[in-house]
Parts: sequence; structure tokens; C-alpha cells
Amino acid sequence: MFEAMTSSPFFGLALTLICWWLAVRFQKKTGQLIFNPVLVTSVLVIAILLIFHIPLERYNTGADIIKMLLGPATAALALNIYRQRAILKQHFWPVVLGCLVGSLASILCVRLLCRVLQADSVLLNSLLPKSVTTAIAVSIAEGTGGLSGLTAAAVIITGVEGAILAPVFAKLFHITDPVAEGIAIGATSHAVGTSKALQMGEVEGAMSGLSIAVAGVLTAVLCPVFVNFIN
Repeated sequence: MFEAMTSSPFFGLALTLICWWLAVRFQKKTGQLIFNPVLVTSVLVIAILLIFHIPLERYNTGADIIKMLLGPATAALALNIYRQRAILKQHFWPVVLGCLVGSLASILCVRLLCRVLQADSVLLNSLLPKSVTTAIAVSIAEGTGGLSGLTAAAVIITGVEGAILAPVFAKLFHITDPVAEGIAIGATSHAVGTSKALQMGEVEGAMSGLSIAVAGVLTAVLCPVFVNFIN
């Protein structure tokens, strides 16, 4: 009976939704950004699959339905730019240049570390888009020969780190401009960082949310060019 249940196309979908529900409740109860629902859900799913010896192929049968939603989620980011077009018009160059510098810095740092550690091209291509939202990062990684699972994990870790360290670096470098803070957070730590930016202030949250989309578009253009260049 257990094998029949786990072989169902709805098993992976149901398991993911249940773990997500538990993760959201846990994050709300603790209030700690490190317990990001995406991160906690991933840990729970992996733990269940390992403990009950469930093959990954069975889980993916239903989980692929969720993966199909990454495309629409990517396109939906354009709505964020449209809604905040007034802010983009007012701070056009700071947003574009800030996101460009942030994207380039992320890509170059990954390249440098992978070269120092002598990592192979698959690992490099998987980590290059780590600073943008999962929907875009996974698409970039798959298009350049990376591993989508590794990319998703790197995106989650980057977002959690950004949310935790953003206030620390802002204080360390005496950054008090809310526009600069928002752009920096959104361009480097996507939606998870934006949740922290919203706590810092309305302007920070708006600029960070806008930077998610702009940095995602820039990274989607830069990564393939960068991969072709180094190859």
C-alpha cells in the first residue's frame, strides 16, 4: 500500500504542499528569517525521502507539476516592474546601474571562487545565477548546462544570507539612503532579502522588490554571455 501511495502522481505534489504549510507556520512562529519556508520545505522533503527510502523519481512524478509553474512565475515579475513604474522612472539610473553592478559582482565572485577551488563547469554554471529569484535562476542554469537542484539550493542560501547580513553591512559601511539599501538587497538576495527590506522601511521594500525583476533580467542576459566568453 505504501509503495502504491508513493507511486501516485499526486504524492510529490501533496508532500511538497504539506511540508510548505508546516514550514510557513514554523517561520511565523519563530519569526526568524533563517527558517525561510523554501529552505525548511526542502529539508523536510529530503529528510522524508531519505528516512522512508522513497526514490527521487517517484517524488518528481508529482513535483514536476510545481516545476511547471516556474515559467509563469518568471513572466509575472514583469507585473512588479509595471506596478512600480513610477519609482523606476524616478530612480531609473540608480536602479539599473545598481542592479548591473550587483549582478556583475555576483557573477565575477562565483567565477573567481570556482577558479580558485578548481570547480568544474557544471558547478560554475549552476552557481552563476545564485543571486536572482529561483524562477529565473533555474531557467538560466538549465540553459547553460547547470544543475537546477543545485541552483535552487544556492539561491535559497544566498537569500537567507542576504536577509541576515544586509542590516549588518548597511551599518558597517554607513549606508543610510533607503534607495541604495533597497537596490542592494533586491539585486543580491531576491525575495528573501526583500522580506527583510520591507521590515527596514517602505522605500527599501519597494526598491528591493523592483530590483528583483531588473536584476533578474540583467542576469538572464549576462550569464549566457559570460559562459560563452569563458568557454
